[in-house]
Amino acid sequence: MTDRHHLLVYGGTFAAVGDHGDISGVRGAGSSPEGLFVRDARHLSRWQLTVDGAVPEALVPVADGDTARCVLVPRGGRNEPPSCTLFREQAVGDSSFVESVRVVSNRPVPTTVRLALTVDADFTDQFELRSDHRTYAKTGAVRRREVLDDGVEFTYRRGEWKSCTTVTAEPAPDGVEETGTGARRLVWKLELEAHGSAELILRVMARPHGEKRALRVPSSPAAMAEKLLADEGEFVEGVAFPTEWPELATACVRGLTDLASLQVQATGPDGEELRVPAAGAPWFLTLLGRDALLTSLFALPYRPRLAAATLPALAAAQATETGPRAVSQPGKIVHEVRHGELAHFGQVPFGRYYGSVDATPLFLVVLGAYVEQTGDAEMARRLEHNARAAIAWMLDHGGLTSRGYLVYRADQGGLANQNWKDSPGAICSADGTRATGAVMAAGAQGYAYDALRRTAWVARTVWADETYAALLEQAAADLRDRFQRDFWMPERSFPALALDGEGRQVDALASDAGHLLWSGLLDKEYGEVVGRRLLEPDFFSGWGVRTLAAGQPAYHPLSYHRGSVWPHDNALITLGLARYGLHDEARAVAHGLVDAATATGHRLPEVLAGYGRDTHAAPVPYPHACVRESRSAAAPLALLTAVGGA
Repeated sequence: MTDRHHLLVYGGTFAAVGDHGDISGVRGAGSSPEGLFVRDARHLSRWQLTVDGAVPEALVPVADGDTARCVLVPRGGRNEPPSCTLFREQAVGDSSFVESVRVVSNRPVPTTVRLALTVDADFTDQFELRSDHRTYAKTGAVRRREVLDDGVEFTYRRGEWKSCTTVTAEPAPDGVEETGTGARRLVWKLELEAHGSAELILRVMARPHGEKRALRVPSSPAAMAEKLLADEGEFVEGVAFPTEWPELATACVRGLTDLASLQVQATGPDGEELRVPAAGAPWFLTLLGRDALLTSLFALPYRPRLAAATLPALAAAQATETGPRAVSQPGKIVHEVRHGELAHFGQVPFGRYYGSVDATPLFLVVLGAYVEQTGDAEMARRLEHNARAAIAWMLDHGGLTSRGYLVYRADQGGLANQNWKDSPGAICSADGTRATGAVMAAGAQGYAYDALRRTAWVARTVWADETYAALLEQAAADLRDRFQRDFWMPERSFPALALDGEGRQVDALASDAGHLLWSGLLDKEYGEVVGRRLLEPDFFSGWGVRTLAAGQPAYHPLSYHRGSVWPHDNALITLGLARYGLHDEARAVAHGLVDAATATGHRLPEVLAGYGRDTHAAPVPYPHACVRESRSAAAPLALLTAVGGA
């Protein structure tokens, strides 16, 4: 068993394999499960190769890349050179996985090699593999295995729910053996000439419940690699990268190529098929409203197609009724969409889950920004009803009219916090005390302010509704006045992280203040003070701005939201610093992030630990971060927008 996992991602499909290219089906480092996953279900839980009855060792282990390649040999010693060498290559496609195994004899005489592949599909829902170790009843569930002429097929049925995984091989195996565990072992007896070779092509087709498309497995890993390269090239083509800052240019290219593979299926208001940014792999390879919107916003000047797909996809999923379990209310934009078995049967609330206070205003922000950037007034006309419903939610259910601010309450069974810092203890005072009651998070108020102003502009320029535009502008001005009165902490010259249910300031010094710069909610004088404060050593680690300033009792460098460094958070901060004319500070944050990307293969992870650059010469990884995350992939594009090639 290996603790290292390597992710292969394509659309809504990903595979996590070990150093040998095997899938053991167990949890490893970072709580990331091995397996082939499609639409929240594990369609391969074992995929283990043996040679002559033993696990081979890796001469060249799998390295990170769009395909997985490794070189294996039977175990032996210095006086027993291996009889053969195995060259293994793997790739994922749409609901599929393909592998080639080339076996090369190292002997000058004919030799026989017995190759075996143990395979299984347990169809486990991703929520069962989370670190909370919850269990879920699956009454009446049945798994079956059927031997085929060229492989084996696994099926899973529970009531109306049915999933299937088909494994085929070319050439066909000489036999398929039972293992006593439910897995099946495909066996080949390869007769190799002196220094001869043989090649196997192994193909896996996953058919999740409800899949109606005609799908095919790629012919080989090389063919899939060519397709990935073409997709990535098309995504990068035409973007002007800064020649004077090659490290930023490389980070932008890496981000765009990751975004090319992080596109998942969605449906628009008229049933049209769309491709939208997934949040990230491994745990969030699905549509998350906040994540898709911020990704689309960062990429807007360079790839407006992301916003053009995300906006109608979210409009189609917009809530039309009140549902306490899903935290839905009319006009609210969805937080998370899941397609797995547990969501289907209502055992988790995330089939369509609306536990986000900020996805709705961000929807309006991106709509306004998209129309302004592209001139696509037709999008604003098409989504006028959805935009007005989103405004109505903010004013009514969202709390702007009754409480003066967007408000959320902890959701039992769902999310305790419903802003971007959504872990249970994220919204806290400087001493670590958690906010209680109806929480009013600072960043969400900035989004609401920007949403009101941008929608007012759309109403005036596209919908020709001057009265509505004036009402929204007045609501935005009133919100700005209230916020600076209620949130500003004069003794700290900084805004509170939130107000609690009693209207008391939640006084932690947090990076969310930078979001207020991005949205323009603070007066210029306050904004300049906040922007400079974010670059002081307790906030700025050298790699980026910490989510919580060091030195506070609540700070922890390895906390998810209480001291770590998030690239997308810093991208918003950099845009905000530039908006307030703090260009030196914006460049400092941008250089820190780009240096972090350069030190991590030019790819920014979801989150980094908060340790300072003054004591750690390389960025320290956060142990449970998504390796590929769409907001982080798009963050270098936001830096390019904010500071150019500086």
